Amino acid sequence: MRQNPTYHLSLLKALTLAFFVLASVMPPTVLANESEKATFNSTTTLQTILKSSHRSEQNRLRDKYRHPAETLEFFGLRSNMTLVELWPGGGWYTEILAPFLAPKGQLIVTNLTPSTSKPALAFQEKLAANPEIFGKVKVAQINPPNKLTLAPDNSVDMVVTFRNIHNWVKAGYDGQVYAAAYKALKPGGILGVEEHRAKVGTSLAESIKTGYMSEDGVIAAVQKAGFKLVGKSEINANPKDTKDYQGGVWTLPPTLSQGQKDKQRFLLIGESDRMTLKFVKPN
Repeated sequence: MRQNPTYHLSLLKALTLAFFVLASVMPPTVLANESEKATFNSTTTLQTILKSSHRSEQNRLRDKYRHPAETLEFFGLRSNMTLVELWPGGGWYTEILAPFLAPKGQLIVTNLTPSTSKPALAFQEKLAANPEIFGKVKVAQINPPNKLTLAPDNSVDMVVTFRNIHNWVKAGYDGQVYAAAYKALKPGGILGVEEHRAKVGTSLAESIKTGYMSEDGVIAAVQKAGFKLVGKSEINANPKDTKDYQGGVWTLPPTLSQGQKDKQRFLLIGESDRMTLKFVKPN
């Protein structure tokens, strides 16, 4: 029996209309996330991870200030390393390190006891909420200055820290952190440091107040723990940072502690001027 061609035309129009209606009610972010979703494996590059949809747009906007791929490459990161990230905060770098190391390496992150710290709880929940990205991450619970074991002695290839030293110095246990890193690292292992950089001649008291640390002072303190300085980089330098703000380094993005006051000026400056240092545990 021959079917009416008008029927087929009507059916095609109805299906086309249904498709466009469905597409119009789906959030664009859902469609974008599906298309950008990456599958991570042993050949995944840092650049692929930086573009992945598991990172929020807010975090991606920090890349132009923090240069994560260049920084990690300067430290000598390899995909088969065991690496400790100290004081990961909200997990900005954890989002990059976890998928990169998962196939062949191991990421260990420090965290305080979640029941005693809201930020620690938030970070723990972040890890638990996305097992596809963070499922292989190990957590070393610490309670400085008394409990600071990062990993078994001489078992780690690299330890990294990003913008934490001013807090350790203020709390008075920076030396204990460096000692713990030294114990955990294998001979020949790397300590990578990024920190807000003070003007030459800034006093320790002023550094604690403003968050900007003396580069020479940081180098001396880390070397006192037994490390050897093997490299400096200006990857994270920012010559526009005048370092003379009433609210210290937190005046600049991303904190913007002054609120709307001179906000545009601080956004144009960008994030802080930073030292980027590479140390080695001697053989």
